[in-house]
Amino acid sequence: MITVPVELGDRSYDVLVGPGARHRLLEVLPIGVQRAAVVTQEGVGVPVDPGVEHATFLMDEGEEAKSLETVEDLCRGFARWGLTRADVVVAVGGGVVTDTAGFAAAAYHRGVPVVHVATTLLGQVDAAIGGKTGVNLPEGKNLVGAFWQPAAVLCDTEVLSTLPPREYLSGCGEMAKYHFLDPGAEALEDLPLDERVAACVRIKADVVSSDERESGRRALLNYGHTLAHALETAGHYDLRHGEAVAIGLVFAARLAQRTERIDGDRVRYHEHVVRGYGLPTELPAGVDLDQLLALMRRDKKALDGLTFVLDGPGGVEVVHGVPEADVRLALEAM
Repeated sequence: MITVPVELGDRSYDVLVGPGARHRLLEVLPIGVQRAAVVTQEGVGVPVDPGVEHATFLMDEGEEAKSLETVEDLCRGFARWGLTRADVVVAVGGGVVTDTAGFAAAAYHRGVPVVHVATTLLGQVDAAIGGKTGVNLPEGKNLVGAFWQPAAVLCDTEVLSTLPPREYLSGCGEMAKYHFLDPGAEALEDLPLDERVAACVRIKADVVSSDERESGRRALLNYGHTLAHALETAGHYDLRHGEAVAIGLVFAARLAQRTERIDGDRVRYHEHVVRGYGLPTELPAGVDLDQLLALMRRDKKALDGLTFVLDGPGGVEVVHGVPEADVRLALEAM
């Protein structure tokens, strides 16, 4: 079992990575907890035993369940069961579950502890780590949420073998992102799965520890996500989150080349990494470029015109005020 600490002072916690990690749940519950509200989805199918009195609260399936309505349903269920601040919420599932249950835990009684048992690759390398919780609005993804650090995260790599191929592939989109965020990450593809997941967690933990509330460096974790979120918000493209991120990574590289931040070799390396995971590198057929541009203007990083995380001579960084003409040309090249 690999343990990766997330150093945040009195909010620090461990991420346990390895086969069977879910069976360590009782060990990582906050001291003194008597009851656990287990939030999951019927399709997750990963049973857990918190080792204390517990009740299960089911969410609907799909990205549509990541909503304020679901948060209200969960909180009302917690209230009827009598959940208190001395208890814990255990989120078992992928990013939709950990994002939504984490936000419900942050809001209920103004905050009860939460432990994440991440059951998807995407959840293990990204969504369950770092304390960003939230739900979607029709106007955009993750527009309502809170920073609420978990008490612990369990990444059981044993359950990844049960994922549908496309769900696993979606996680690879987030994994591909980490190749560009750390100079040592280029060797990720050579690591066994447990070590690769742990390496991604270490990169994210380092970033989160230095910028918990996304005032600067943490925005780098959104590499590839500006276009990805626009594609997802548009809603009529057959794309999983990681597939959209993969397209967003290649687009960000093309945009960085157009703004003379990187050269063609670096763009080709982005394409090599993305293709190596079996992910798409082009926009879906028939995209509405005007709609995508409008959605990208709403991105929560945007402070001065169009804002993107872009590669460059000093590595990946946030770039404000990117000319719209360059963005459109980079999209057309996709």
